[in-house]
Amino acid sequence: MSFEEIKTMIVNKFGEEIIVGEETTGLQPALLVDPDRIVDVCLELKNNPQTYFDFLSCLSGVDYGTEENRFGVVYHLASIPYQTRLTLKISKENSRDESNLPSFPSISSVYQAADWHEREAYEMTGIYFEGHPDLRRLLLPDDWEGFPLRKDYTTVDKYYKGIKID
Repeated sequence: MSFEEIKTMIVNKFGEEIIVGEETTGLQPALLVDPDRIVDVCLELKNNPQTYFDFLSCLSGVDYGTEENRFGVVYHLASIPYQTRLTLKISKENSRDESNLPSFPSISSVYQAADWHEREAYEMTGIYFEGHPDLRRLLLPDDWEGFPLRKDYTTVDKYYKGIKID
């Protein structure tokens, strides 16, 4: 199926409000999806025999910067049998306050690979995934402070357990 056919299929299934925009100027077009419905969209794309997006190849947390105060997640889906790729994006505004992390539904119930990808996005950008079965740090120590891939992250000149962090 083409990008437009997939978009039409999703709109017919869930209604026009599920697609909040699209990006067609890059190398790979992307559908901007209502964040609250990402699980429904992924489940449909995986289970529908016309699309069968059976593989989550990448999930990335995104900080759009301090001026926009917006965080998002980019999903790269692939259909191995149909040799098709699709990019989905979700985003929302957030105050950047570490006591109120940006939050999106977890798709780990749809794609098992999302388990590790969501943990990395949580750890590095501070995006919380609602319903994730084991959302904890993956790469950094449990007592690490802050989220290193946030645009406002500053490295403090200090030592961590005897190792200089600069």
